[in-house]
Amino acid sequence: MKLKSKYSDVILNLLVAMAISLVVNFSYMLLLLVDPTGELQRPERGRSVPRSEVGCLSVNPNGHGYLIYPNGDSLYVSRNRIWRWKLNDGDQIEADMIIRHRAGAYPELSKVKMLNGEKFDISSVYNRPPAVIELTVQLVYYLLVPFLLLSILSVACRGNCSARNFTRGCLGCLIVAVLLYCLAPVIDKKTGQIILNFTSGRMFDYLLLLKYSFAVVVSLLYGRIYGLISQRQEVVVENERLKNENLATRYNMLVGQINPHFFFNSLNSLAMLVRDKEDEKALTYIDQLSYTFRYIIQNGQSTLMSLSDELKFAEAYSYLFKIRYADKLFFDVEVDPKYLDWQLPSLSLQPLIGNAVKHNAITRNRPFHVSIYTEDDYLVVSNPKIPKLISEPSTGIGLENLVNRWQLITGMQIYILESETEFKVKLPLQNPNVNESSNN
Repeated sequence: MKLKSKYSDVILNLLVAMAISLVVNFSYMLLLLVDPTGELQRPERGRSVPRSEVGCLSVNPNGHGYLIYPNGDSLYVSRNRIWRWKLNDGDQIEADMIIRHRAGAYPELSKVKMLNGEKFDISSVYNRPPAVIELTVQLVYYLLVPFLLLSILSVACRGNCSARNFTRGCLGCLIVAVLLYCLAPVIDKKTGQIILNFTSGRMFDYLLLLKYSFAVVVSLLYGRIYGLISQRQEVVVENERLKNENLATRYNMLVGQINPHFFFNSLNSLAMLVRDKEDEKALTYIDQLSYTFRYIIQNGQSTLMSLSDELKFAEAYSYLFKIRYADKLFFDVEVDPKYLDWQLPSLSLQPLIGNAVKHNAITRNRPFHVSIYTEDDYLVVSNPKIPKLISEPSTGIGLENLVNRWQLITGMQIYILESETEFKVKLPLQNPNVNESSNN
C-alpha cells in the first residue's frame, strides 16, 4: 500500500507540474511574436515611414547614435539597437524610421534594410533558435521545477502534514528553487543562444522572475492544500480505523473473557461451594460472577471508566479467582483516594489480573500476591514471576490489545517493565477535570 501511495503521489505531482508548466508558458506563446532581436513586437506608437536614403551612423560616447543624411537630416538610433545589431560608428545604413505621435518626439530608426551596401541579415548577428525549440525547453524546465518542489513537499509531509513538516518542506523547496533559478534557460541577448541564467549577466530579469515566482508559489500553495486535504482524509480513515479497532477489541474481550474455559472454571468453583454447603460463599460467588459478566457486557462499549468502577470490577473478578485458589492467591490494593475519580479505558485491569493468574504457579507453599497501587498519576499492577512447571500457551493478544486501546483512546502509552523476578505494568491515569477544562 505504501509503494502504491508513493507511485500515486509521483503521478499526481507530475500531472500538476504539467498543468503549471502549461499555464506559465501560455504567456511564452507571445515569443512567437518576438522578432529575432529579442524584442517583443508590440504595436509601435507612431507612424512608420520608409526611407531610401543612405545615412552615416555616428555613435556618441554614451552609446547612443544618429544616422546623418547628406541633406542634413538625422535619425535617432537607440543604444540598445546599436548593441544588439552590432552597428559601428561610420556604418552606411539604409533604414526605415518611425515618427512618434507625442509632441516633440524625434524620428527614430525602426528597421535596417541595407548595411554598408549589403542587405542586412539579422540572423548573421542574432542567431536565435526556432520558437518551437525555445517553447519546448521552457515547457520541460517549468515541468521539472514544480515536480521537484512538489516531490520535496510530498516526502516532507508524507504521513504527517503538520505545520512543522510543511515549513521544513518549504525551506527545502526554497533552497532547491534558488538553485534551479540559477539554472533557468534564458536567451542570450547578444548571441540569441539558449544559456543558463547564472551565465547571462542578467540574473534578475523581470520576465523570468515573474514566471518563476508564479511557478514556485503555485507549487507551494498546491502542496499545502493537498497536504491539508490528505491530512483530513487521514483523520477520517483514522476515525474509521478507531471504530473498527474498538469493535474488534470489544469482540476480543468478550470472546477472550467469556469463554468456555473461564465459564466452566467458574461453575466448578461454584459447584465446590455448593458441595461443601458453604451457602453464604456460594451466594456471594454468584453475585460477583453475575456482576463480572454484567460489567464486561455493559461497559465493553464504554471508552473511559473511573478508577473506582474499575476497582469494583477488579474486586469482583479477583474474588472468582480467590475462591478457586483458596488461601493461595491475594490481591493487595493500595490506591490513593484522590485518584478514584480519575479515568482509564474500561476493562484495563481484567487482562492483567487474568495473565498474572494464568502464567504463574500458585501454591500453598508460595502464596501469590498481585499488587494494585497508584504512583505519580499512574495505576501500577505488579506481580512476582513464578513460572509454572508446564507453561500455558500464550498468544500475547490480550496485552497487545490493551496497549493498542490505550494508544487509540487516550493517546498515551502504557509502560511494561519486566525483570527476571517481577512483571509490572504502569497505566497512566487521566484527570477528568483537566480534560473538561481543555475541552472548554
